[in-house]
Amino acid sequence: MLTIFYDSLCPLCTKEMNALKRFDQDSQLELVDLHSERYRRDFSYVDFDAAMRVLHAEKDGVVITGLDVTAAAWKAVGRQPWVQILRWPVIRWFADRAYILFANNRYRISWLLTGKSRCDQGFCDGGACDVSNQIRKD
Repeated sequence: MLTIFYDSLCPLCTKEMNALKRFDQDSQLELVDLHSERYRRDFSYVDFDAAMRVLHAEKDGVVITGLDVTAAAWKAVGRQPWVQILRWPVIRWFADRAYILFANNRYRISWLLTGKSRCDQGFCDGGACDVSNQIRKD
């Protein structure tokens, strides 16, 4: 199980979590909103400020960050195999710097791409930013 700690106030972050959850047919992922009571209660050992700066996840007691999380998550759900290229040695260096640039500007980028820079406590647009409301009921 890969436990991902994500920022539900970021429309792009939540959109990716929604996509991951849709493809997670074998329940390989656990998505934890950094703004939730569950995070505060069960995962307070994961530094909130650090996780807000860079995506964090935990697997088998080991914390991973940034694009390592993205690559592990998409691999776990068996989709987006091209993402693994971002972990190749030469590409990794450039991809990690681009990711940091994205992470530092994700609200601004969200505004440019979606017209909304932040979700309102995870419930913008009638639930569009709430992962639990977006999970397809099969």
